[in-house]
Amino acid sequence: MYTMEDVKTLRERTGAGISDCSKALKENNGDMEKAVDYLREKGIATAAKKAGRIASEGICYAEVKGNTAVMVEVNCESDFVSKGDLFKAFAKEVAEYIFANDVKEVEEVISAFEARTTEALQKIGENIKIRRFVKYVSDAVVDSYIHMGGKIGVIVECANGVSAETIHDVALQVAAAKPLYVKDDEVPSEIIEKEKDILRAQIANDPKLANKPDMVKEKMVEGKVKKYYEENCILNQAFVKDPAITVGALLAKESSTVIKFTRFEMGEGLEKKSNDFAAEVAAQMKK
Repeated sequence: MYTMEDVKTLRERTGAGISDCSKALKENNGDMEKAVDYLREKGIATAAKKAGRIASEGICYAEVKGNTAVMVEVNCESDFVSKGDLFKAFAKEVAEYIFANDVKEVEEVISAFEARTTEALQKIGENIKIRRFVKYVSDAVVDSYIHMGGKIGVIVECANGVSAETIHDVALQVAAAKPLYVKDDEVPSEIIEKEKDILRAQIANDPKLANKPDMVKEKMVEGKVKKYYEENCILNQAFVKDPAITVGALLAKESSTVIKFTRFEMGEGLEKKSNDFAAEVAAQMKK
């Protein structure tokens, strides 16, 4: 009939998923050309072309059910589509699947949603990518926060005792202040040493500071490290709603603390689509 090498060849020619290529070859007794036509007739090859386009827009979607929280980032090509009900429903469907299944890697979700993604792609008319997810299954308290319609997403876990209002404020803090760690001892030592080296070099290159006593210079370095902790460790950060106290002090009032958090910023690190306006106008005139 056909081999896995045939499936690979058909996939390369059409961009269709493995399961679709297998089915096309099976339905056509291994005939490659007929399989290509089959995929085109089904609209799958057309969808595959769209799947090669850059998907750097999209949304972060988060949901909490009891002590379980899930957050996903799903990408599309345009901000307009990311705001549509069909796209939002697809992101929610992905989250629901993660809630219901013990998946560890995003590739597992992508594989499970291969057919559904193709279907959604055809309806929406843009490339769709399930980029990443995180799932907390907790014995403590979890909450989520979505900012700017999905541009930023946060889930956070706090120790038992925290109120619903306070944990939500902590999620807001993560969205606004971009902490990297929970507390001081989570910061890798090489990061701190790098910060110290940078400041020592700055002092050495500043004529006003270079001749100061070594003890003074080291106090300046210690101050820089303290500031790094204050800016990057959430328990050390000034609370955005009341900068007079830290987040750690806020939580201590309820005998709680932050256990962990995840912050997604939609599209971070992705290649962005560059639009050539003149080319777009010319293309429209040709139509």
